[in-house]
Amino acid sequence: MTPTPWRINSRRPAAGLVPHKGAMCLLDDVLEADAEHLVAEVTPRDDDLFAAAEGIPGWVGIEWLAQAIAAWSGQRAISAGGSPRLGFLLGTRRYRCQVEHFAFSRPIRVEITLDYQAGNGLGAFTGRLLDDTGTECASAILNVFEPDDLQALAGPQQDDPS
Repeated sequence: MTPTPWRINSRRPAAGLVPHKGAMCLLDDVLEADAEHLVAEVTPRDDDLFAAAEGIPGWVGIEWLAQAIAAWSGQRAISAGGSPRLGFLLGTRRYRCQVEHFAFSRPIRVEITLDYQAGNGLGAFTGRLLDDTGTECASAILNVFEPDDLQALAGPQQDDPS
């Protein structure tokens, strides 16, 4: 049976597509998505969990990209009748960030594109962050893992001897 294609082509909140809750859901909205890519938006705020006096540190961009992948995966799961699941960022290659801090109140466009996805849950995505003028602020390749069964991954649990 061929999976039903899915597409997002209107703005919707990122919360609910990612397993992150409350302040840990760092993305604001998903703007568009399909089986190969996702575009989201985040507007840095001075009350953000990672806010510094100068803005949001550039390294937080890695997490924005990772959460965009989580939102992509969450929408894919929801479209198939499931729910968002936990996944793991295994590593990032060539994270290049041209800014030390992302300025408050200036929206950042978060784009991810699927490079490959293996049947065992391993995947790779290319991501980039663009400022409100369309200038690329950061880019990276992200390797991720989404296990089918998190309990099986953890292995058998032993009784606590105490």
